[in-house]
Amino acid sequence: MTSFAACLVAVGSEMLTPFRVDTNSLLITERLNAIGFDVRLKAVVADHVDELARVIEGALAWAHLIVITGGLGPTDDDLTREAVARALGLPLYRDEALVEHLRARFARRGLVMSENNLRQALVPRGAIVLDNPHGTAPGLWLERGRTAIVLLPGPPREMTPMFDAAIRDRLAPRTGGAGLYRRVLKVVGRGEADVDAHAQPVYGRWTSQSVPISTTILAVLGQVELHLTAEAASRELAERALDAAVSELQEALGPAVYSTDGRPLEVVVGELLRARSLTVAVAESCTGGLLASRLTDVPGSSAYVDRAVVCYSNKAKTELAGVPAALIQEHGAVSEPVALAMAEGLCALAGTDIGIGVTGIAGPGGGLPGKPVGTVAIAVVLQGTARVRTFQLYGAREIVKAQAVQAAMNMLRLMLLKTDG
Repeated sequence: MTSFAACLVAVGSEMLTPFRVDTNSLLITERLNAIGFDVRLKAVVADHVDELARVIEGALAWAHLIVITGGLGPTDDDLTREAVARALGLPLYRDEALVEHLRARFARRGLVMSENNLRQALVPRGAIVLDNPHGTAPGLWLERGRTAIVLLPGPPREMTPMFDAAIRDRLAPRTGGAGLYRRVLKVVGRGEADVDAHAQPVYGRWTSQSVPISTTILAVLGQVELHLTAEAASRELAERALDAAVSELQEALGPAVYSTDGRPLEVVVGELLRARSLTVAVAESCTGGLLASRLTDVPGSSAYVDRAVVCYSNKAKTELAGVPAALIQEHGAVSEPVALAMAEGLCALAGTDIGIGVTGIAGPGGGLPGKPVGTVAIAVVLQGTARVRTFQLYGAREIVKAQAVQAAMNMLRLMLLKTDG
């Protein structure tokens, strides 16, 4: 089965500044994948007719579908119609039926239409006008050889219903019910290269099977993600192939795979705690409460999170988590014995089933001989069983903190699963 290639173009100089971003392409991609279109390129183009025309000309060489959003308004910088006409070598004409439609729309609201709105009645020769019941900018549909070109208004409340109608009436019939279906596996505790070394012999076979599956590996903060995309004639066929693929990868990667359905780590850990009716107390130093924040991001987390303390200073470690001052003096605040004492001390004070202690050097300063920036000691105590480990993390301060939180939650997850990972 051959997929249909799509190109998405967002028009607007404002989206090339730090103040606005293109969000339409996310919804459009989701809708197109469901009917078998594979988005190969996204572009954001300024309000410049020559640049936009060049992007369209380039996409015509390979795309089955070009979706353009924005630039259909009534002002001088709304140039999408002109750029498409130029790229296709078509004249623009004023559609008098559109003019009357626009005048009537304004009249129903007791308004007089500005002459500027007449720009919205310009149509490239041969284009089909797409109705816009939610605004003044009509959409347009054109075809050039194998390529369909859809022009949509930028505001989502206008764009979405118009695009859904185009899918229903014009795009879905072209693909014969085929679709692209996705799964995401989330892996923690292993690096990108290590994950790929174990996963590639598995996913390398999938592109030639009856339901082909493509695989993308992404290194995300504190974890690795494997994105699987199945191209199938029906959802049932795709889900069957994806189920088998996920099982193969889980076997190859073991318990490092913590999610196969998009759930974040804090949700997975929370469900394990809830299922076992366990409670947890958290003593944090270098992470500054970030671990507690992640755990309590989950609705209903009060069922298992009892308390958390940020014991940043040595004095706080002693007063709030019961860490002996002599232990800090002997081993230093960033050490496995202190992390363990933090976990055990707060667990005892709280009367919880689980205690977690995190202490480290987040940077950018504060590194010591033998304990450089990024050194983090984490301890987890679960009903008398303890695990403690020192991690060497890399990156800016906020990255070290985020990685430490991910590592702490993963240590807890593995203890709950009774595995070493």
